[in-house]
Amino acid sequence: MTQDFPRNLRLLCSYYKSIAEVCRRLNINRPQFNRYLSGRSMPSANTMRRFCDFFGVEEHEILMPHSQFQRLIQVRPSATTPTDSGLPETEHLEHIGKLGNAGLDKYLGYYFEYHISMACPGKLLRMLVCLERRDDKIYYQRTERLKESPHEKTYHGVYLGMANFLTDRIFMVDYESLTGHEITQTILFPTFKNRVSRLTGLKLGVSGSGERMPCAARVMYEYLGQSVDVRRALALCGLYDLDSPEIEDSIKKAVTNDIAPGEWHFRARH
Repeated sequence: MTQDFPRNLRLLCSYYKSIAEVCRRLNINRPQFNRYLSGRSMPSANTMRRFCDFFGVEEHEILMPHSQFQRLIQVRPSATTPTDSGLPETEHLEHIGKLGNAGLDKYLGYYFEYHISMACPGKLLRMLVCLERRDDKIYYQRTERLKESPHEKTYHGVYLGMANFLTDRIFMVDYESLTGHEITQTILFPTFKNRVSRLTGLKLGVSGSGERMPCAARVMYEYLGQSVDVRRALALCGLYDLDSPEIEDSIKKAVTNDIAPGEWHFRARH
């Protein structure tokens, strides 16, 4: 660390016209500054703070290994460089939303969603999903009904989100509305048949357990129709054993989270 600091300090100074300019702007004695540059001494905590404020770095950064610090500085903007992040502006994101609505109307209605539970591994979770159009956007609600044991109170989780149809894929992003502690993304294969029956894909989220582990799971949507008896549909939602006769074998197979030989990524299966 002692050898990395003077090298990092010299690198920072190289972005200025001269060492003299740096000393003048820092109002520091040149011979003393030379001792820092040579590694013969380390600055006090107060002087270190002045250096970091002047150069726009944190103290732990200026003490990094030199190669790591060099990469960091290369991508940092200088004081005179505009800090353009390169991210699209808000109107561009809204434009994507408008582009992605065409073709989703035939998917509006109610679905059962199936996937292996992230909070209760080894259990299959059935949820109720409703997609609907409001003005020029497609919104949806996913409702989770959990009762882990007969003696526990039933828990209902509500996820609210927006769906887009982009280049032959359905993209869905939602958030858990009661606590705001989770965002979930789902990508589904559309069907090119006139009749919508099932959609498959992948979902990425966070387990509801204490560890909040990011997880990916295969998912299936089973179309129920434009309208349903919501109370009866929710009564069928919840956790199921993987060998439960109430869940069709084709659904269990579709949401099994395995990786086939030759697969290098966790992939959806159409």
